[in-house]
Amino acid sequence: MPQPNSVQCLVVDDEPRLRRVLVRLLEGEGFTCREAGSGTEALEMLQQEPVPLVISDLRMPQMDGVTLLREIVSRWPDTAVVVVTAVAEVESAVACLQLGALDYVAKPFHLDEVRARVMQALDKRRLILENRSYQLGLEDRVRVQARRIEEIFLEGVQALVQALEEKDAYTRGHSARVAHYALAVARQLKLEEETLDTIALGAELHDVGKIGVREAVLSKPGKLTDDEYRHIMEHTVIGARILGPLMRDAPDALAIVRSHHERLDGTGFPDGLKGDAIPLVARIVTVADSFDAMTSGRPYRPSLSVQQAVRELQEGKGVQFEPQCVEAFLRAFPDVAALPLPTPQFNPVRLPAHAVEARRA
Repeated sequence: MPQPNSVQCLVVDDEPRLRRVLVRLLEGEGFTCREAGSGTEALEMLQQEPVPLVISDLRMPQMDGVTLLREIVSRWPDTAVVVVTAVAEVESAVACLQLGALDYVAKPFHLDEVRARVMQALDKRRLILENRSYQLGLEDRVRVQARRIEEIFLEGVQALVQALEEKDAYTRGHSARVAHYALAVARQLKLEEETLDTIALGAELHDVGKIGVREAVLSKPGKLTDDEYRHIMEHTVIGARILGPLMRDAPDALAIVRSHHERLDGTGFPDGLKGDAIPLVARIVTVADSFDAMTSGRPYRPSLSVQQAVRELQEGKGVQFEPQCVEAFLRAFPDVAALPLPTPQFNPVRLPAHAVEARRA
């Protein structure tokens, strides 16, 4: 018997034990839950009584979670769907977001994360329904809510970057520091506020593609082979592929993700771009990324001193690094004794305003 004012939820998983764990968690939060052991059974139950929230595993016999998601989005578009996937299936999870899922939870999951993801999905659902209800005559409110929905998706990707860095003491906080350095350089170059937003977004997410790099290679203590180095460099392409659907109206931010390992002399990755063919925003992040990498320890080498790292930047001007970006970095941080910076406080990424307007148009 549903509790008064409780949110009804359908949990779909072919593993009874995992299904019961999710049900107990949600019931403890005041949800009224029903269970289905397959996608086929779930559709039959939804046909009888739709619910506002469905939590579904991706890998199931008879009908997998992707097929179930397509059916729910088509037949019950007001239902919020959260998919449950393995950590290694990041691209599958992102594909589900494109298909209409409002969030995902990676297995093995933490109960606090499940709770937060479910609440966030319901919040997204509320925002989407409000957008639909108030779109006539309330353009300002629609604009704010639409932007927030886009940002929630990007924050989910940013959480992936943080999770990746938290696994490795050597890279913890790397993306936040790179964003801080890059913004300081951009301000020295007197770039517009819109471009600063783009740099912040691209820098925070520039290493998301490392999710697709083998952990044994990332944490290898010795020198990398040529094949291992090329494998790591693939993170630029992987990251651009993951973020492409979410950032199609922010191409400069996406260029940072793809091109932050390009070099001015054309010998970089992944496209061998040369000189001005590399977007300026990417050239800025390259300097910031390289400085932080050099002044952070790695499994295969100790960190360089700040003086050594600065010397590397200066010696690489015109070959690896954009000279004006190196000079701007040195102007932004004239007191080398204050470097390297501590990790800045967490700051959720924001989709640049011009990208939101383009998406709405």
